[in-house]
Amino acid sequence: MQPKLKFLDRYLTLWIFLAMAVGVGLGYFFPNISDVTDRLSVGTTNIPLAIGLILMMYPPLAKVDYSLLPKAFKDKKVIGISLLLNWVVGTVLMFGLAVLFLRNEPDYMAGLILIGLARCIAMVIVWSDLAKANREYTALLVALNSIFQILSYSFLVWLFINVLPNKLGLANFNVSVSMKDVTESVLIYLGIPFFSGFVSRYALVKSRGIEWYNRKFVPKISPVTLYALLFTIVLMFSLKGDKILDLPMDVIKIATPLIIYFVLMFFVSFFINKSLNVTYDKNASIAFTATGNNFELAIAVAIAVFGIHSPQAFVGVIGPLVEVPVLILLVRASLWLKKRYYD
Repeated sequence: MQPKLKFLDRYLTLWIFLAMAVGVGLGYFFPNISDVTDRLSVGTTNIPLAIGLILMMYPPLAKVDYSLLPKAFKDKKVIGISLLLNWVVGTVLMFGLAVLFLRNEPDYMAGLILIGLARCIAMVIVWSDLAKANREYTALLVALNSIFQILSYSFLVWLFINVLPNKLGLANFNVSVSMKDVTESVLIYLGIPFFSGFVSRYALVKSRGIEWYNRKFVPKISPVTLYALLFTIVLMFSLKGDKILDLPMDVIKIATPLIIYFVLMFFVSFFINKSLNVTYDKNASIAFTATGNNFELAIAVAIAVFGIHSPQAFVGVIGPLVEVPVLILLVRASLWLKKRYYD
């Protein structure tokens, strides 16, 4: 029986739009809401928002079975293709699209680059299941991406935002980030949920068993990611009431390169794997892992480094709004390609 997208996930784009509307309404009817949020901050860190962002990251990291990693490295071809697509092709493609479409909007360009550098570790399991991919390989690749993100994300942000634009002579690009600030953000917003997810998985599997963990615990914590994401969106848009009239065109500006990115990454990945005689189930796992992005991390880093009011954070919020409907269509494309080339 083919798995179906759960009710919450199926209408994620709708929930995001509703959260935006609620946020704008709060900002309009309660214009002093920014003063309230400022009082709940320590330095540049907004405490409720920080809690929300950490909760957003915890469920996907608690789902990952890191004990599978040794097995992953035995299939050198599959792992090599996945690493190449995720950490070279995907990052360079998003950077190129950001330059092409947003070079005159440097803040939005930086936000898009942050998304491109954050590889998917959450929704990819949903897309893989729907596309009849190999769930074990998807889990292996998610585990691998989780480790790589902790080790390399801050360096890649420094390279793609501070170094490459200057080397390419992008005079309009005057955004720079502190590698120290990004590293701190990654350690807080990825390190804390990573450690919590790892420990809770180890302890609960040991005490209650893997069946209980996967069938009882994981389904209970999974919606937390969505609730935390919607909370973040409501809070962000409640502070953007004065700019709301500009948002529709800005959404289109940001959505266009994202749509192109998702489509290109999926089909490039799929046909590279097919040319290398990778079986369909593993092909789909690699393709969807390479296509999706970790918007939770991109949002967290954008808010921590640039601020909750920043255009970079706004770009991060637009990401999942675009990703969900596009990836649903790509799932259908994947099943069609399976019939055409594999069945």
